[in-house]
Amino acid sequence: MARVTVRVNVTRGQAKLADRRARRQVSRMNTTLNRLKWIFLGLFAAGCAGVWAYHLFWVWPSQRCEAAGRWWDGSTRVCAQPIYIPDIAGRQPGETRRAASMREAAEQAARERRAQGVPDEAVPTQPAAQAPAGE
Repeated sequence: MARVTVRVNVTRGQAKLADRRARRQVSRMNTTLNRLKWIFLGLFAAGCAGVWAYHLFWVWPSQRCEAAGRWWDGSTRVCAQPIYIPDIAGRQPGETRRAASMREAAEQAARERRAQGVPDEAVPTQPAAQAPAGE
């Protein structure tokens, strides 16, 4: 079988039209790529700004606060001075709540007896706290 070549007669108008279509497709592609480039560049800039804001408002203040020996509350972004419990509770350091309550009750009873005029010598002293019967 012999190969037959068919010659197609393309006019200049048809060639120009095909050329314009090809250019338009390239132009649309360039426009799309430029738009995507700017979108991703904007997303990258927003992400960088977010990371800087996070460090500026949360990470660096918390590091400064903890370096100063204070407590950092990240939810409210407050650097607070810790308070020693015996200072506000009136207990001795290492004293339990129960022991402090017993001491306070004894002091209150002594004040009430003095207010009634009962001398301290008339009150019998009890031995130190005894263990409960069930133990």
